[in-house]
Amino acid sequence: MSQRTKVINLYKTLLYMGRDYPRGYEFFRKNVRKVFEKNKEERDPEKIDKMLAHGDFVIKELEALYMLRKYRTLKKRYYEKP
Repeated sequence: MSQRTKVINLYKTLLYMGRDYPRGYEFFRKNVRKVFEKNKEERDPEKIDKMLAHGDFVIKELEALYMLRKYRTLKKRYYEKP
């Protein structure tokens, strides 16, 4: 898979995951777009690989954030204090 394809897939994945972002989708989309626009002129394959790895890390952090939020919601529902 080419680096271009990987970057496009990363962008699409981030936008998809941003739908549930706590500060809103528009805030998330604007920031993701800003970061990708800032680095669009990068041509060094090693730097691009590092950025892709960082993007994968961000995806994992978002998943953890969403799972924590889901856990807290469930905990509140089942263990409410009277």
